[in-house]
Amino acid sequence: MSQSFDLIVIGAGPGGYVAAIRGAQLGMNVAIVEKEHTLGGTCLNWGCIPSKALLDSSEHYYQAKHQFEVHGITVKDISVDIKKMMARKAEVVAQTTKGIDFLMSKNKITKFQGLATFKSNNSLTIAGKTEAEISAKHIIIATGSEVASLPTLPIDGKRVISSKEALELTEIPKHLVVIGGGVIGVELGSVFARLGSKVTVIEFMDRLIPTMDKELGKTLEKSVKKLGFTHHFKTKVTGIKTSNSKVTIEATAEDGEKLVIEADYALVSIGRRPNTDGLGLDKIGVKTDERGRVDVDSHYQTNIKGIYAIGDVIKGPMLAHKASEEGVACVETIAGHHAHMNYNAIPGVVYTWPEVASVGKTEEELKTSGVSYKSGKFPFKASGRARAAEESEGFVKVLADTSTDEILGVHMIGPRVSDMIGSAVIAMEYRASAEDIGMMIAAHPTFSEAIKEAALDATEKRAIHF
Repeated sequence: MSQSFDLIVIGAGPGGYVAAIRGAQLGMNVAIVEKEHTLGGTCLNWGCIPSKALLDSSEHYYQAKHQFEVHGITVKDISVDIKKMMARKAEVVAQTTKGIDFLMSKNKITKFQGLATFKSNNSLTIAGKTEAEISAKHIIIATGSEVASLPTLPIDGKRVISSKEALELTEIPKHLVVIGGGVIGVELGSVFARLGSKVTVIEFMDRLIPTMDKELGKTLEKSVKKLGFTHHFKTKVTGIKTSNSKVTIEATAEDGEKLVIEADYALVSIGRRPNTDGLGLDKIGVKTDERGRVDVDSHYQTNIKGIYAIGDVIKGPMLAHKASEEGVACVETIAGHHAHMNYNAIPGVVYTWPEVASVGKTEEELKTSGVSYKSGKFPFKASGRARAAEESEGFVKVLADTSTDEILGVHMIGPRVSDMIGSAVIAMEYRASAEDIGMMIAAHPTFSEAIKEAALDATEKRAIHF
């Protein structure tokens, strides 16, 4: 017998579970379906949370080994227990996913564990631990994404690995080749470089993190070289061969140079693709684009009334916080509220050290679109707080409209910028001018003073300390 709900959410990642909670808050009878054994999706289980746990652990080790001495702290006989580090990571993940379970119970959301497939426009069959048929007037697809691969880059999970396997390694590779210099590649490359691995990055574009402001990528390149990174830009991988203990990568540079690199592992991080397998979208006529993303309107509704999609399965950056906010906006629209989603104010962060953070338009985008802008910049080497912390690498850059002074983009690389970028998001959400931010009183001494100074620099070059 079919169970009926007001709202069904397929997928319990950051988009899905947030949508389910918001629906429950608005008085809906909500069900959530997840095919995996734990809630939280890729982000909590194999992405954001475990990678940050390892990034923090590896940074503690690196600081102790290379930078404590300048602070007058002597540490002898320091070593890494990679298995213990991975066990801590697993515990962090377990605690976090259990927290999502608690939130489902707290909000009286019915959970189903299994693969959901559309039976009709308003009903699903579930195959897995829970065998059921359920229906609802409103169904949200929030199934996220999975690792992308190419015929020339077959992932075997042994020597040619994805981020999922990299987060489970119980040995420190002597040599790790990272194919793709985007966020995932540089973050996981940083983890193992800090622990002693030689890291070689092969990137098809001309720099690291190519979707972000060019100056950020070039500055990050210089920074990670200190960890032992080697880079091959404008280079395409043409083949991979594996043995029991090694992997051999063949690549060709733009100038025709042939490369043959032998390593312990090859980490494929060339991007992700929408995960809609098994949903039966074709059976009910839900439209998708050439990349497999679900087509939706401005209210996240597909071409089929009552079926919606959010997060990585639709257009836009594949970010957990983007999916969460879309989940809220989608559910509030269903409930008849006036939802808000500003796609120009979605921050992006790279959790290397120094960290990288960005919101709004890049200089390259502004130039391409012909927008007249001015740039203000403040280096952390001019920050008293940064010098006191021995963290003077990087800068904050503010881009503002030449005529109106409205902030169009803010780009940072430096200490704790993953937290600092929130101030820039608020500024852009309320359409602040560079002068507005320059007039704000920043606590002294703090890293965040750099935002004020960069804004002042964009306002008639009025920076005080540089």
